[in-house]
Amino acid sequence: MLKLQNVTVIYPDKTKAIDNLSFTLNAGENVALLGDNGAGKTSLLLAIAGVLELAEGTIEIDDMQLSKKTLNEFRKRVGLVFQNPDDQLFMPFIYDDIAFGCRNFGMPEEQIEARVEETLSQLNISHLRNRSSLKLSCGEKRMAAIATVLAMNPSILMFDEPTAYLDQKARRLLVDTLKNLQHEKIIATHDIAFATEVCDRMVILKNGRVENSAAPNS
Repeated sequence: MLKLQNVTVIYPDKTKAIDNLSFTLNAGENVALLGDNGAGKTSLLLAIAGVLELAEGTIEIDDMQLSKKTLNEFRKRVGLVFQNPDDQLFMPFIYDDIAFGCRNFGMPEEQIEARVEETLSQLNISHLRNRSSLKLSCGEKRMAAIATVLAMNPSILMFDEPTAYLDQKARRLLVDTLKNLQHEKIIATHDIAFATEVCDRMVILKNGRVENSAAPNS
Protein backbone atom coordinates (compact mmCIF):
# COMPACT_ATOMS: atom_id res chain seq x y z
CA MET A 1 0.00 0.00 0.00
CA LEU A 2 1.18 3.51 -0.88
CA LYS A 3 0.09 6.32 1.42
CA LEU A 4 0.62 10.07 1.03
CA GLN A 5 -0.25 12.25 3.99
CA ASN A 6 -0.48 16.06 3.75
CA VAL A 7 2.15 16.21 1.00
CA THR A 8 3.29 19.63 -0.21
CA VAL A 9 5.85 20.26 -2.95
CA ILE A 10 7.16 23.76 -3.66
CA TYR A 11 9.37 24.58 -6.64
CA PRO A 12 12.35 26.97 -6.31
CA ASP A 13 10.29 29.77 -7.89
CA LYS A 14 7.85 29.37 -4.93
CA THR A 15 5.19 27.68 -7.08
CA LYS A 16 3.23 25.24 -4.95
CA ALA A 17 2.98 22.21 -7.26
CA ILE A 18 1.36 19.92 -4.66
CA ASP A 19 -0.71 21.44 -1.88
CA ASN A 20 -1.42 19.45 1.30
CA LEU A 21 -2.42 16.36 -0.69
CA SER A 22 -3.40 13.06 0.91
CA PHE A 23 -3.89 9.94 -1.16
CA THR A 24 -3.82 6.15 -0.74
CA LEU A 25 -3.13 3.48 -3.35
CA ASN A 26 -4.53 0.19 -2.08
CA ALA A 27 -3.19 -3.28 -2.80
CA GLY A 28 -4.06 -4.42 -6.33
CA GLU A 29 -5.46 -1.03 -7.33
CA ASN A 30 -4.91 0.90 -10.58
CA VAL A 31 -5.51 4.64 -10.27
CA ALA A 32 -5.69 7.29 -12.99
CA LEU A 33 -4.56 10.83 -12.21
CA LEU A 34 -6.62 13.28 -14.25
CA GLY A 35 -6.55 17.05 -14.50
CA ASP A 36 -5.59 19.98 -16.68
CA ASN A 37 -2.00 20.85 -17.53
CA GLY A 38 -0.40 22.26 -14.39
CA ALA A 39 -2.79 20.41 -12.07
CA GLY A 40 0.12 18.61 -10.42
CA LYS A 41 0.00 15.15 -12.00
CA THR A 42 3.64 14.89 -13.05
CA SER A 43 4.84 16.66 -9.91
CA LEU A 44 3.00 14.11 -7.80
CA LEU A 45 4.64 11.20 -9.63
CA LEU A 46 8.08 12.80 -9.26
CA ALA A 47 7.48 13.32 -5.54
CA ILE A 48 6.52 9.67 -5.06
CA ALA A 49 9.63 8.63 -6.99
CA GLY A 50 11.76 10.74 -4.67
CA VAL A 51 12.85 13.14 -7.41
CA LEU A 52 11.12 16.17 -5.88
CA GLU A 53 11.76 16.98 -2.24
CA LEU A 54 8.77 17.35 0.06
CA ALA A 55 8.23 20.68 1.80
CA GLU A 56 5.74 19.00 4.13
CA GLY A 57 4.05 15.64 4.64
CA THR A 58 5.04 12.00 4.32
CA ILE A 59 5.04 9.27 1.67
CA GLU A 60 5.05 5.61 2.74
CA ILE A 61 5.11 2.25 0.99
CA ASP A 62 4.01 -0.48 3.38
CA ASP A 63 6.34 -0.06 6.37
CA MET A 64 8.84 2.29 4.74
CA GLN A 65 8.73 6.09 4.81
CA LEU A 66 10.46 8.02 2.05
CA SER A 67 13.56 9.84 3.32
CA LYS A 68 17.14 10.46 2.26
CA LYS A 69 18.18 7.28 4.09
CA THR A 70 15.53 5.09 2.44
CA LEU A 71 15.59 6.68 -1.03
CA ASN A 72 17.46 3.88 -2.83
CA GLU A 73 15.30 1.13 -1.33
CA PHE A 74 12.17 3.19 -1.97
CA ARG A 75 13.09 3.50 -5.65
CA LYS A 76 13.36 -0.27 -5.89
CA ARG A 77 9.73 -0.53 -4.84
CA VAL A 78 8.27 2.14 -7.13
CA GLY A 79 9.14 2.61 -10.79
CA LEU A 80 8.32 5.60 -13.00
CA VAL A 81 7.91 5.43 -16.78
CA PHE A 82 8.37 8.93 -18.20
CA GLN A 83 6.14 10.51 -20.84
CA ASN A 84 8.98 10.63 -23.37
CA PRO A 85 10.66 7.21 -23.78
CA ASP A 86 13.84 8.91 -24.97
CA ASP A 87 14.36 10.08 -21.38
CA GLN A 88 14.83 6.41 -20.37
CA LEU A 89 16.51 4.99 -23.46
CA PHE A 90 20.04 6.32 -23.84
CA MET A 91 22.33 3.28 -24.07
CA PRO A 92 23.67 1.82 -27.36
CA PHE A 93 21.36 -1.22 -27.16
CA ILE A 94 17.98 -1.90 -25.55
CA TYR A 95 19.51 -4.73 -23.51
CA ASP A 96 21.81 -2.22 -21.81
CA ASP A 97 18.96 0.23 -21.23
CA ILE A 98 17.01 -2.47 -19.40
CA ALA A 99 20.08 -3.59 -17.45
CA PHE A 100 21.07 -0.05 -16.47
CA GLY A 101 19.00 0.28 -13.29
CA CYS A 102 20.00 -3.16 -12.02
CA ARG A 103 23.67 -2.40 -12.63
CA ASN A 104 23.31 0.96 -10.91
CA PHE A 105 22.17 -0.85 -7.77
CA GLY A 106 25.11 -3.26 -7.91
CA MET A 107 23.22 -6.40 -8.85
CA PRO A 108 25.42 -9.34 -9.97
CA GLU A 109 25.71 -9.60 -13.76
CA GLU A 110 24.25 -13.12 -13.89
CA GLN A 111 21.17 -11.94 -12.05
CA ILE A 112 20.94 -8.88 -14.29
CA GLU A 113 21.01 -11.05 -17.41
CA ALA A 114 18.21 -13.22 -16.03
CA ARG A 115 16.14 -10.15 -15.13
CA VAL A 116 16.61 -8.59 -18.57
CA GLU A 117 15.73 -11.77 -20.45
CA GLU A 118 12.67 -12.35 -18.27
CA THR A 119 11.48 -8.79 -18.84
CA LEU A 120 12.04 -8.93 -22.59
CA SER A 121 10.04 -12.16 -22.73
CA GLN A 122 7.27 -10.83 -20.49
CA LEU A 123 6.68 -7.86 -22.81
CA ASN A 124 7.22 -9.89 -26.01
CA ILE A 125 10.08 -7.64 -27.13
CA SER A 126 12.98 -10.09 -27.14
CA HIS A 127 13.58 -9.13 -30.78
CA LEU A 128 14.54 -5.63 -29.60
CA ARG A 129 17.38 -6.86 -27.38
CA ASN A 130 20.22 -5.79 -29.67
CA ARG A 131 18.47 -2.85 -31.31
CA SER A 132 19.17 0.83 -30.75
CA SER A 133 16.29 3.01 -29.54
CA LEU A 134 17.14 5.34 -32.44
CA LYS A 135 15.80 2.66 -34.80
CA LEU A 136 12.54 1.92 -32.94
CA SER A 137 8.98 3.05 -33.51
CA CYS A 138 7.19 5.05 -30.81
CA GLY A 139 5.30 1.94 -29.72
CA GLU A 140 8.49 -0.11 -29.49
CA LYS A 141 10.16 2.66 -27.50
CA ARG A 142 7.24 2.70 -25.07
CA MET A 143 7.53 -1.05 -24.46
CA ALA A 144 11.29 -0.77 -24.02
CA ALA A 145 10.89 2.10 -21.55
CA ILE A 146 8.43 0.01 -19.53
CA ALA A 147 10.97 -2.82 -19.58
CA THR A 148 13.65 -0.60 -18.00
CA VAL A 149 11.35 -0.17 -15.01
CA LEU A 150 9.97 -3.71 -14.85
CA ALA A 151 13.48 -5.17 -14.67
CA MET A 152 13.88 -3.53 -11.25
CA ASN A 153 10.94 -5.64 -10.02
CA PRO A 154 9.02 -2.79 -8.35
CA SER A 155 5.75 -3.37 -6.52
CA ILE A 156 4.23 -0.13 -7.87
CA LEU A 157 4.38 1.16 -11.44
CA MET A 158 3.79 4.81 -12.34
CA PHE A 159 3.21 6.16 -15.84
CA ASP A 160 3.23 9.75 -17.09
CA GLU A 161 0.98 10.13 -20.17
CA PRO A 162 1.73 6.60 -21.47
CA THR A 163 -0.44 6.93 -24.61
CA ALA A 164 1.46 10.02 -25.83
CA TYR A 165 2.99 9.59 -29.32
CA LEU A 166 1.23 6.24 -29.91
CA ASP A 167 -0.87 5.23 -32.90
CA GLN A 168 -3.99 3.13 -32.38
CA LYS A 169 -2.19 -0.21 -32.79
CA ALA A 170 0.50 0.69 -30.27
CA ARG A 171 -2.11 2.13 -27.92
CA ARG A 172 -4.07 -1.15 -28.01
CA LEU A 173 -0.92 -3.10 -27.24
CA LEU A 174 -0.20 -0.79 -24.31
CA VAL A 175 -3.71 -1.30 -22.89
CA ASP A 176 -3.38 -5.07 -23.11
CA THR A 177 0.11 -4.96 -21.59
CA LEU A 178 -0.91 -2.88 -18.60
CA LYS A 179 -3.93 -5.07 -17.96
CA ASN A 180 -1.63 -8.09 -17.77
CA LEU A 181 0.87 -6.54 -15.37
CA GLN A 182 0.06 -7.58 -11.81
CA HIS A 183 1.29 -4.40 -10.14
CA GLU A 184 -0.41 -1.53 -8.44
CA LYS A 185 -0.37 1.36 -10.91
CA ILE A 186 -0.69 5.14 -10.90
CA ILE A 187 -1.25 6.56 -14.37
CA ALA A 188 -1.23 10.29 -15.11
CA THR A 189 -3.17 10.84 -18.32
CA HIS A 190 -5.47 13.07 -20.34
CA ASP A 191 -6.81 10.02 -22.17
CA ILE A 192 -10.14 9.38 -20.45
CA ALA A 193 -11.04 6.36 -22.60
CA PHE A 194 -7.69 4.74 -21.82
CA ALA A 195 -8.04 5.46 -18.10
CA THR A 196 -11.55 4.02 -18.04
CA GLU A 197 -10.33 0.80 -19.65
CA VAL A 198 -7.24 0.30 -17.50
CA CYS A 199 -7.96 1.86 -14.10
CA ASP A 200 -10.22 1.09 -11.14
CA ARG A 201 -10.40 4.65 -9.83
CA MET A 202 -10.10 8.19 -11.16
CA VAL A 203 -8.44 10.87 -9.04
CA ILE A 204 -8.93 14.39 -10.37
CA LEU A 205 -6.29 16.95 -9.42
CA LYS A 206 -6.68 20.72 -9.49
CA ASN A 207 -4.09 23.20 -8.29
CA GLY A 208 -2.10 20.42 -6.65
CA ARG A 209 -5.02 19.07 -4.64
CA VAL A 210 -7.41 16.15 -4.98
CA GLU A 211 -10.66 17.62 -6.26
CA ASN A 212 -12.54 14.36 -6.69
CA SER A 213 -12.05 10.59 -6.57
CA ALA A 214 -14.42 8.03 -8.03
CA ALA A 215 -14.70 4.76 -9.92
CA PRO A 216 -14.85 5.03 -13.73
CA ASN A 217 -18.28 5.98 -15.12
CA SER A 218 -19.59 6.68 -11.62
